[in-house]
Amino acid sequence: MWHPRSVTIATSSIPGSLASGGSAGAAALLALIRERGSCTRADLTRATGLARSTVASRLDALLASGLVHASSSGVSTGGRPAGHFAFNPGAQVVLAADLGATHARIAVTDLDGTMLASREEGLDIAAGPEVVLGWLATTGRELLSECGRDVSDLAGVGIGLPGPVEHDTGRPANPPIMPGWDGIDVPAIVAADFPVPVLVDNDVNVMALGEYAAAFPEADHLLFIKVATGIGSGIINDGRLNRGARGSAGDLGHVLSPAGGTTECRCGNTGCLEAVASGAAVAARLRTEGLDPHGSADVVALVRSGNMAAAHAVRQAGRDIGQILASCVSLLNPSVIVVGGELSESGEMLLAGVREAVYRRSLPLATEHLQIVTSKIGASGGVVGAATMVVTHVLSPAVLDRQLA
Repeated sequence: MWHPRSVTIATSSIPGSLASGGSAGAAALLALIRERGSCTRADLTRATGLARSTVASRLDALLASGLVHASSSGVSTGGRPAGHFAFNPGAQVVLAADLGATHARIAVTDLDGTMLASREEGLDIAAGPEVVLGWLATTGRELLSECGRDVSDLAGVGIGLPGPVEHDTGRPANPPIMPGWDGIDVPAIVAADFPVPVLVDNDVNVMALGEYAAAFPEADHLLFIKVATGIGSGIINDGRLNRGARGSAGDLGHVLSPAGGTTECRCGNTGCLEAVASGAAVAARLRTEGLDPHGSADVVALVRSGNMAAAHAVRQAGRDIGQILASCVSLLNPSVIVVGGELSESGEMLLAGVREAVYRRSLPLATEHLQIVTSKIGASGGVVGAATMVVTHVLSPAVLDRQLA
């Protein structure tokens, strides 16, 4: 189970939200209940400094929504036991999808991260939005039915796509491996089947959210690096996902690599990191040495079988990635670098190369307590992050208070 509250709750913001008038502030009251596990009315009144009648009206709104329910937790100290109230994560569900270049994962979770149903299939993103989003709608309905839910129970839909996305609009922006997707209004298409908030982001940003929420909730400065068909990164800065001005922050694969030379990249430039260190690039290099890998999965299989040429190629890819990450470490000073994606499944070879370059090129102050590790949640990171993105949105004060009003 992952805990969205580790991403969304900042207790310093609670008093201001609760102090606003009318029904506003119920979301912040919910945040306090989620943070503490369970509360009595008296607990909430003391914690917020609000009048008992104000707390009661906001609590009534949360009870009516189903997001809060009466709880039996708490120990009686004599006399009539106080009524405790707790978050009800089963009040609604989330549909979360991780759409990669050649795969698709989709899951239904509750509001506290419990996976209720999931499915994974091979699916080519180049088949286009009609095919891929049609699959999402059909499979999403099947999964909802599988766990005894329907569209009326949905809080929202979260989607990760393998290309640049304008997060504010959810539209892919010139995605190099997604022909037919440029400028497509993905949220509108999905909302026609699921009339709820639909949030879309780059898949690596979504994976970064997943790692932060599920594995490293205390690491408020985290870099997630995906090494698969391409290379990308997601940046958690001060506990928040940093998308940049237009959503293109973290496009690590198209940074000029010292090892890139004149190697052509699919983006149209030469010398990009992705062109020399991605799973596809490593597979291409090994084919010139007489082996026959077709992509990241084949490279991983060769490394695991003990093939030394594949092991050396993956380690060199790690060094090439580490050279670029060393600059990121100096610029952003993360406490954790998480390396994920298909090529990271080759064991320690990729990670060893990354560590070698980062520790050689970065200053001791930046690396003294730096962790460089492989993904803790693996293939589920995308759907966990997509669900986190939705829960963050639908339980935010701006959205939930408006809904309860």
